[in-house]
Amino acid sequence: MPHALVVDDEADSAEMMAALISTEGFTVATAGSLRDARRQMALQEPDIVLLDLMLPDGSGMQLFEDVKALANAEVVLITGHASLETSIQALRLGAADYLVKPLNMKQLHGILSRVTKPSTLRAEADSLQSGLEREGHFGLLWGRSPPMRRVYEQILRVSGTAVTVFVTGESGSGKEVVARTVHDLSRRRSRPFLAVNCGAISPHLIESEIFGHEKGSFTGADRQHQGFFERASGGTLFLDEITEMPLDLQVKLLRVLETGTFMRVGSTTVQETDVRMIAATNRPPMQAVSAGKLREDLLYRLNVFPIHLPPLRERAEDIMLIAEHFLDEISRREGQVKHFAPQALARLSAYRWPGNVRELRNIVHRAYVMASDNTIVDECLPTGDAPLPVMTGAPVLTIRVGTPLAEIERQVTLATLEYFGRHKEKTAATLGVSLKTLYNRLKEYSTVPVRSEGDSAFGALPEE
Repeated sequence: MPHALVVDDEADSAEMMAALISTEGFTVATAGSLRDARRQMALQEPDIVLLDLMLPDGSGMQLFEDVKALANAEVVLITGHASLETSIQALRLGAADYLVKPLNMKQLHGILSRVTKPSTLRAEADSLQSGLEREGHFGLLWGRSPPMRRVYEQILRVSGTAVTVFVTGESGSGKEVVARTVHDLSRRRSRPFLAVNCGAISPHLIESEIFGHEKGSFTGADRQHQGFFERASGGTLFLDEITEMPLDLQVKLLRVLETGTFMRVGSTTVQETDVRMIAATNRPPMQAVSAGKLREDLLYRLNVFPIHLPPLRERAEDIMLIAEHFLDEISRREGQVKHFAPQALARLSAYRWPGNVRELRNIVHRAYVMASDNTIVDECLPTGDAPLPVMTGAPVLTIRVGTPLAEIERQVTLATLEYFGRHKEKTAATLGVSLKTLYNRLKEYSTVPVRSEGDSAFGALPEE
């Protein structure tokens, strides 16, 4: 039977927590001071320690100095309020999670159901490191380059905690795969992982999709609907393209992060949630704030642990490894093994890949189909000097100093679209955004008047 230790100088609070924990199948001991806690740990090694930071003989942080005593115990901090500082403190101390008084029963139940010895997590991390050196991949992420090794180190550091993660990187670089890897290495791995593209949901429906709605709350709501927070309960919710979420909804998301509660649309009943949040964007975060696409307070709340995923062009040494992986994958699925000719691999390596790993995967799949025998030669790749045309001879835009970033983005987007003959897939790949995001931006630009005659050449919205 697993053993828990509650370290809290408020006797009533400690006893109440002990009674609740015992109903979850744990044996429980309590301690009201650091001295008592050390004595209890010497008597019986705990599987989980619920630790109040404010104790009569010092700070609970001092207990982390007892490395040997806590080497195989999961630590959950107890705090009087949830804040960005609490999240950062928990991360720095090596705590797996934190609880806020008064206790959120759903969160406590979730923590107890996920108790995992640190040694188990370390063994899984060692296995992934071995796979990286042997085969070139870290779970679902491929590449041995120094930039990717730094990403792997960050994933290992944060996956064992409950803090919020903010992933940045260009479209197609693999942000969802990073989020999935964090989930798979976390204590929540047996619970759902739900990925949501905020740019792919209608602004009129996104609140209902995220928080759910009650029957009759609006026209067409003929039944109660559970939102993403309820469906991902106990697991991880990945919100991709967070800057595409309406600002009024970002306020409500901030409240969920701060209180752990939400309400369905059309309801006055507060719901508790136990979900680990990972968000991502393909925009530079501070530019998104300046452009009015992301609330600054939400950015700071999401950005507890940032992970930046490098574009494929900055880790060119990984291109051949990833291409071979995709080719092996499709060969197994189709039942015919094919390989790259040296010239084809050289051409893939020389291209800058504006669409990143997603574009590389699509090109490899196309080349597999085009190959008439078992060898993929240069002719199987798209025609031209590169898989996609290079923007030579593109018009030069003159941007005045002081032009708002949102206006610069609009001009560059429309100019790129015109250059590619209004071919939206090429435009999206070149700009490093998803096709859905491009469509959303074009729809948004249709309501924005051209600001000056100087940009009128690209100011007219292309026909949809």
